[in-house]
Order: sequence, then C-alpha cells, then structure tokens
Amino acid sequence: MKLTDNVLRSFRVAKVFRENSDKINCFDFSSNGETVISSSDDDSIVLYDCQEGKPKRTLYSKKYGVDLIRYTHAANTVVYSSNKIDDTIRYLSLHDNKYIRYFPGHSKRVVALSMSPVDDTFISGSLDKTIRLWDLRSPNCQGLMHLQGKPVCSFDPEGLIFAAGVNSEMVKLYDLRSFDKGPFATFKLQYERTCEWTGLKFSNDGKLILVSTNGGTLRVLDAFKGAVLHSFGGYNNSKGVILEASFTPDSQFIMIGSEDGKIHVWNAESGMKVALLDGKHTGPVTCLQFNPKFMTFASACSNMAFWLPTIDD
Repeated sequence: MKLTDNVLRSFRVAKVFRENSDKINCFDFSSNGETVISSSDDDSIVLYDCQEGKPKRTLYSKKYGVDLIRYTHAANTVVYSSNKIDDTIRYLSLHDNKYIRYFPGHSKRVVALSMSPVDDTFISGSLDKTIRLWDLRSPNCQGLMHLQGKPVCSFDPEGLIFAAGVNSEMVKLYDLRSFDKGPFATFKLQYERTCEWTGLKFSNDGKLILVSTNGGTLRVLDAFKGAVLHSFGGYNNSKGVILEASFTPDSQFIMIGSEDGKIHVWNAESGMKVALLDGKHTGPVTCLQFNPKFMTFASACSNMAFWLPTIDD
C-alpha cells in the first residue's frame, strides 16, 4: 500500500493508551517497526507492541527522570537523557532493566539525541552549547564541539554526516570522520526572533532537512544547497510548546501536531496542505512519528494514540 493524499486523509485513531499520568516527552519506533518505546515526565518508560496494539511493559527511572529515549541497534536496549539530578545519558537494557553504561559530560540539560543509523555511534546536544559524539561501547566522549548557542542535531540516513542547527539561525554539516576540522557546509537562515529551533531531522532519502521550532512555523531545507524550500504554518502553538515534526518514511509528506490536539500534514515537494486530522488529544501533541515499516503512525500528549488508514488506495 502506497501513501497518497487520500490514504493520509483517511487515517483515524485506532487505539488510545492512557498509561501515563504526565506528558509523554518522547517516543521511538524500533527499526523493524514492531515496537515503540516512550518516555514521560512521570518518570516511566512504556514499551508498546505495534502489531498487537497494546502496552507490553512499564519500567521506571524515578531517580533521574527520563527524556529523549532512543532505541539502539539491539532491539532490547535504549539510550536516554535525564531530566533530574544530572545531565548524564544512560544506556539501559530493557531485558533485565539494568544500566549497561553511563555517558557523563554534559553540564546542562540534553536537548538533542540522535543514534547513528549504521553503527554504535550517537550524538547529543545540550544547553551547555556543546555537541558530543559517543560510542555505546565506551563511557568516554569520542568528540566534542563547542558552539555559539543551543544546538539541535541529527545524523543523515547513511550515518556519514550529521547536521547541527545552531543558535536558531544556521545549519552546519559535519563529516563524521573529520568533524574536528569543522563543518564542510554552513547554511545561514534568516534569524527568527519569535521562536527557537527545537528539532532537526533528515528525510529518509537524505534530500531534505526539517527544522522544527517552538513557534508556529516549520522549515524544509534542501539538504545539499541549504535553500529554504518551504515554510509551513497554520497550526496552533501559542504557548511555545516543543512539538515534534516528522517526515513519512517515503520522504513525501511532513506531519506535525498542534496544541489543540490536531495533526497537520503537508506534501514535502509541493508544500500543499494535504490533511488535518483530529486526534482527540487532551493536550498539545508533543510527539508524532510514522512507523518506519508499517502503515501506521503514533501521536502523543499524556495519552498515546495509534492511527490506521480507513481506506486502501
């Protein structure tokens, strides 16, 4: 089944899960699309089975809190940042609920975490104005970059380069093998005084970069030239909430939630609005991602919703 405008418009909430007492701050699908794991401000980690459509396990990180959870390449391990006590990143085995390793180094809150799509490398960005490069096998930081402002960062789909959005005004591209030489490309965008950049993602085909903000606009850049191809607005975000925006796996569409619980979808190439979907969320849709392998997506406020299409185009 192919994603089309009509298929996207037909998506409806198939299941709602109320496992959390506070907002879900992040979730991540496993690469095979079979599970999704969420982190919440209530200090819990919930693992869902996407095929059976039900929660499988709940773990707690009461002491350190849990944010920005990411699967590693082994389906039963995750890394996540802390939102209490310190700013150490933790590597957890879900199988026996034990920490495998700690990654200390950041001195302020971690605001970006991206796992390499090809190996055990990951990068983190923090309010301490640094990006750190790590390897799951070592607690020592493998590389450190000092920046002029708050960073957002992400690997490209091949895991060869990573992009850093700095100070809400420029995107810098680094070669992973020689990042200490500085960026090989820098794209300067018009500075937006009204909002801050809160996320950066590559499309799966590597051609586009999506920059999300805590305001009412999203930007799509040409990943090679840095030109702004589209700016998307028209969704509600008056309180400066961090709303996750995502590409669909085929790189054809861009989605974001809003503070009124609705999901907005645009065509990435034409920039046309394709769909407005009502998730009946009780609060802002802070997290939103399409399943990498199956025709379903998930959205979250303090509830988690699984969506399915109601037509097969």
